[in-house]
Amino acid sequence: MNRRNVLKLIASAAALDSARQMRAQDQAARAVRGLPVPKIRDIQVIATEPGGVRLTVVKILTDQDGLYGYGCGTFTQRADLVNAAVERYLKPFLVGKRADRIEDTWQACYNSSYWRNGPVLNNAISGVDQALWDIKGRQAGMPVYELAGGKCREAAACYGHASGPDIPRCIESARRYMSQGFRHVRVQMGVPGMASYGSGGAAAPHVPALHDDPVFDSAAQFRISLKLLEEARKQLGDEVELLHDMHERYTPNQAVQLVKAVEPLRPFFMEDPLSPEDIAYFRQIRQNCATPIAMGELFNSPHEWTPLITERLIDYIRIHVSQAGGFTPCRKIAAMAEIFGVRTAWHGPGDVSPIGHMANVTLDVVCYNFGVQEYSPFNERLQEVFHGCPVLKDGYLYPNDAPGWGIEVDEKAAAKYPYGFGERGDRAKYNGGWGVIRRPDGTVIKQ
Repeated sequence: MNRRNVLKLIASAAALDSARQMRAQDQAARAVRGLPVPKIRDIQVIATEPGGVRLTVVKILTDQDGLYGYGCGTFTQRADLVNAAVERYLKPFLVGKRADRIEDTWQACYNSSYWRNGPVLNNAISGVDQALWDIKGRQAGMPVYELAGGKCREAAACYGHASGPDIPRCIESARRYMSQGFRHVRVQMGVPGMASYGSGGAAAPHVPALHDDPVFDSAAQFRISLKLLEEARKQLGDEVELLHDMHERYTPNQAVQLVKAVEPLRPFFMEDPLSPEDIAYFRQIRQNCATPIAMGELFNSPHEWTPLITERLIDYIRIHVSQAGGFTPCRKIAAMAEIFGVRTAWHGPGDVSPIGHMANVTLDVVCYNFGVQEYSPFNERLQEVFHGCPVLKDGYLYPNDAPGWGIEVDEKAAAKYPYGFGERGDRAKYNGGWGVIRRPDGTVIKQ
């Protein structure tokens, strides 16, 4: 090989190396620049009721073709108010703004109303917040759990809702859940003839009362609930974790007594023993027993959950994620709870859309201090509207691996199930809301 050819080879190699360096520098520059910044072009509300309760889904469309996201803002008892808050206030406030600054957008929405920490605004903000996380995941080509740091567990252990009109049938319902792989089961039974929380109450004749409204007596519920838990532990054994929802329907003193009385039965937790107005009584519960406590379903203000977590007065925080304002604030709540040894048990009833359930299970798999996840099944109509619902297998709920939440909404199917679909009684009369329940003497109770 002569000198000229050698020089040509050297020049060629240098050119290839230079080209590789330029490509590498260009790739690095693109990575630094990041993806194109999407702007919010439109915000829409999808109001639908395929599962028997009113769901609010917020859809944010961006100025980039095919880039959009969904979020859950469901407050089923006052759904129309949330929808109006999104359409009449948050939409004009946000259209034209960047879709990539989630924290900044959350703070702007939260503070722009001046009056804060209410369920209507928090749920509206949640719909926007979750939709922005969905957009970011779709843009990055990753599920939200990857954007939040990745999994620290494969799936979320769930509990099912066992109920029945009497103790034997409630326990049989629990056995069915256990046969499906559930290791945690909530047992619930109402008081015959009363508007109790749990099945069985309405089947019997109406109990005597000084009025014609639905009736509830906390002393009668106390006796039945204690007997149910005693029989469930005796018949189901020690391997299953038992849970029970007190649903804030007791006086503070009764709540302390019941939580103390069930301590020998080793429940996994007793849920919502007190109302948010009575949280100071949690100190009395802690002083009297070691029964695990879960609380937070109705919380929408840091003034409610902060003292219970920082004083270690509860064992599980079970906030309704959209009620607290969405995925963004609930990540912070979980992080604070971890420091104080409090675990998560996010609210997961039927009045959470599948998108909201996906936000729940995403928090479950990325937060170290996960405890248990409430599970409600998705009926055929829900799965017709929401494609990509979280999957349950052997008592574990799994998040999607698709980008964002991994859920697509069939808006034509959603329109088949408008608000009011299948509603009867008070739900139809009160536009999806609840009626009143009274003690036998006529006193209104908390529900």
